[in-house]
Amino acid sequence: MKLRQNVKHFAAKQALTLPVVGQAVNDRLVDLHTNVFAEKADEARADERRPHLDDFFDATMDTYVAALDAGFPEAEAREITHVQANFDFYNHGWTEMMEFPADELEVHYERYDEFFEAHGITIDDPLGEFRPADGVREAPSTPEKLDDPDHPHAEGGFADDVYVETEDGEVVVGGQAEPDEVDVDEAPGVDGRADD
Repeated sequence: MKLRQNVKHFAAKQALTLPVVGQAVNDRLVDLHTNVFAEKADEARADERRPHLDDFFDATMDTYVAALDAGFPEAEAREITHVQANFDFYNHGWTEMMEFPADELEVHYERYDEFFEAHGITIDDPLGEFRPADGVREAPSTPEKLDDPDHPHAEGGFADDVYVETEDGEVVVGGQAEPDEVDVDEAPGVDGRADD
């Protein structure tokens, strides 16, 4: 999958595990992801999906931290959560929101199969053990879209590794090296920051 990566991603990585600040960053990242993917949804369906997306992305923040704890670099840990989201979009028939084509689902799963299996994550159960005890609010599915999937936001051909687009537009396989010094104040949500 191709992702973007900049200093804000490394700052968020640091901030998510801090007391007080971590929750603010978590909440802001959830809002950002919900907004980005709701904008990719069919306009008539976006609002009805928002509560589900909020709950789902909140759960993937725990996945992200667990992947970091397991030794994955920032880009791969974040890619894992995006793969989970794409499994969820596929399961709901929300193909217009997917970041890679449906025929790459298995390949993306296989790249992280050890982590996914350790946490009970499957294509059919994208959250596995990270599913909240009180569940995830549901939203109507559009299974008819699976018969002839439309992927206007999907970028295929990046299933063999994590590809990172840097701020200057360069594509780096595997992601960038983490900076020696990271200022957590750069993380979305710190001090009420509203940027992404």
